[in-house]
Amino acid sequence: MQRSKEKMEREKTDENEYQGKKKLKVCVATCNRADYSKLAPIMFGLKSHPEEFELEVVVLGSHLIDDYGNTFRMIEQDHFDIGSKLHTIVRGEDEAAMVESVGLALVKLPDVLQRLNPDILVVHGDRFDALALATAAALMNIRILHLEGGEVSGTIDDSIRHAISKLAHYHACCTRMAEQHLIAMCEDHSRILLAGCPSYDKLLSTHHRDDYMDIIKSWLGDKAKDCDYIVALQHPVTTDIQHSIKIYGLMLDALISFNKKTLILFPNIDAGSKEMVRVMRKKGIEQHPNFRAVKHIPFEQFIQLVCHAGCMIGNSSCGVREAGAFGTPVINLGTRQTGRETGENVLHVRDADTHNKIYHALELQFGKRYPGSKIYGDGNAVPRILKFLSDIDLEEPLQKTFCFPPVKDPISQDIDHILETQSALAVDLGGTNLRVAIVCMRGNIVKKYTEPNPKTFEERMRLILKMCKDAVRDAVRLNCRILGVGISTGGRVNPQEGIVLHSTKLIHEWSSVDLRTPISDALGLPVWVDNDGNCAVLAEKKFGHGKGVENFVTVITGTGIGGGLIHNHELIHGSTFCAAELGHIKVSLEGPECSCGSQGCIEAFASGMALQREAKRLHDEDLLKVEGMDMNLAEPITAAHLISAARNGNSKANAVLHKASMALGVGIVNILHIVNPSLVILSGVLASYYQAPVQDVIKERALVSAQSIKVLKSDLEEPALLGAASMVLDYATRRTY
Repeated sequence: MQRSKEKMEREKTDENEYQGKKKLKVCVATCNRADYSKLAPIMFGLKSHPEEFELEVVVLGSHLIDDYGNTFRMIEQDHFDIGSKLHTIVRGEDEAAMVESVGLALVKLPDVLQRLNPDILVVHGDRFDALALATAAALMNIRILHLEGGEVSGTIDDSIRHAISKLAHYHACCTRMAEQHLIAMCEDHSRILLAGCPSYDKLLSTHHRDDYMDIIKSWLGDKAKDCDYIVALQHPVTTDIQHSIKIYGLMLDALISFNKKTLILFPNIDAGSKEMVRVMRKKGIEQHPNFRAVKHIPFEQFIQLVCHAGCMIGNSSCGVREAGAFGTPVINLGTRQTGRETGENVLHVRDADTHNKIYHALELQFGKRYPGSKIYGDGNAVPRILKFLSDIDLEEPLQKTFCFPPVKDPISQDIDHILETQSALAVDLGGTNLRVAIVCMRGNIVKKYTEPNPKTFEERMRLILKMCKDAVRDAVRLNCRILGVGISTGGRVNPQEGIVLHSTKLIHEWSSVDLRTPISDALGLPVWVDNDGNCAVLAEKKFGHGKGVENFVTVITGTGIGGGLIHNHELIHGSTFCAAELGHIKVSLEGPECSCGSQGCIEAFASGMALQREAKRLHDEDLLKVEGMDMNLAEPITAAHLISAARNGNSKANAVLHKASMALGVGIVNILHIVNPSLVILSGVLASYYQAPVQDVIKERALVSAQSIKVLKSDLEEPALLGAASMVLDYATRRTY
């Protein structure tokens, strides 16, 4: 009873405070289906707090056009009272029609704004209709809150968006980078709210619906399957209309050839849209059995369709923003979203000049799944915006003030974010040790962690996750922003799925292991996996002798023999992921038995294990010692003892090493004759010994055209870790296909 009484007293106190405070009259103006998806969550929020806010709704632009679905009806279906409907679109197919539409809106808006007399006008984005709204409100001394300012997309939209930002008094932006852009534009930092995208509030809370298949089938038919269809949405680029129409045609041709169910939305109302619709109809898209062409889809259903699509293609901002939250693969065509921050799910085809290029991008992306990205929001934008609105002091001077210099004292709280170093988490799974390192973009190892590699799968996975989590935590203190996790492991790996298919004998319980999923889920980071040989060649490609070399081979000479091939600047995996198993090239029809079960492989002659085997044989026969050689009989016999004996004149040891060098050299000659690289790089503990003998074998046994190919010893101390890191650093910073 006492608690209930206290609660009633608090509510009464709050009510009295609200009664003493003037309601904030907020006018939300929406121009099209896209901006309503961002504005609707705010409108619902305002409506749910009638004691603080009075909501007015103005509808204009393409909402009121039949060709675009008369989307004002969905606003009415959401039970919002529309205070004014303004027909502001001048029909036409060129830039002049857009200018005339802005002019018509400016003629009609003053009467509406004067009648409503709002305290603040909420404007979204970068459309020409929004520019008219901001211009009218600014000239009529109405405060403006601009949503999603500070972003960069690369077309005329940038100019419009930044112009609205300069007219606006307050800003609710989506990303840290957008916030920095606004500050650089001299906007007052105290009037900038880093809120996140309002649409994320809805999509992050509702995209896991049980009835998603019903929604998919209602738009694509009963035979539609989860992740087995495409969503296409392409808009004209008003600064290059003809080129954007050409790209649209090429996209449709590629989609027809790709032969998957496709839901295609009509383009927006910008200049060039009518011509794009003509292209669509000329190609018979509306009658094609694989296509469903629609003018509008309610946002809640659109979320489900994008979330469960096999791929999204086009140039809509939805692809680089909302789709990232689901990890849906996206192909962004042309320049309309150039400069946008994107998650790893986006593949850009900026120079989309051929049908084949777009088709190949579809092959690369369709059916993939990426880790969800929260670049544009965490699902809590609306509460932040409502709090921001309620804190606005209407007694403050209306005149905007700009901040010079652009960075003032409050930004100091963000200096760590500005200065942080882009880095990768590299994991090396060896037969003996498990190593994790933080590697920065330049290849410097910031911090390294080493533990013995456990013998069982469960213990190994627990240790990997613990070490990675420790490294991620330390990365914050070390000012490193982790972009992802790269894993180097022995055995045969499917890098597309992140699965270890078959392990080496040195790592137990390590076959058919999905590494990507548990690590990505635990850390919330993208994960790349490849075998140690491929990682070694990737390390050379980014940080070593292979930098800028079009074709080269790296051979690892260590406990075993492995390596990797770079051809036309690309790593070769092969059809079953066993390309560049260089240690198992046969150089003898008989020869010693190899760990793979065959005979006469390079590894059986030239690996550290092979040399150790021969050293033990000579030692057992008392043939390894030479005068002047100090050998501690208590220590294990290794390849180092064999090399030491040969250097001290032991003819038996010398014969073994000559045979090993010849086997390795002949194997590399075979590689030169098959793939003809321009460089051979030897890596591993035996590289310094083998370099000169292998170069001699090439000069003696290779074809004349291959005899001049150089053999270099790697200068990299940690090729496995650096190669694992390079997978992250190269892919995570790549944005152009």
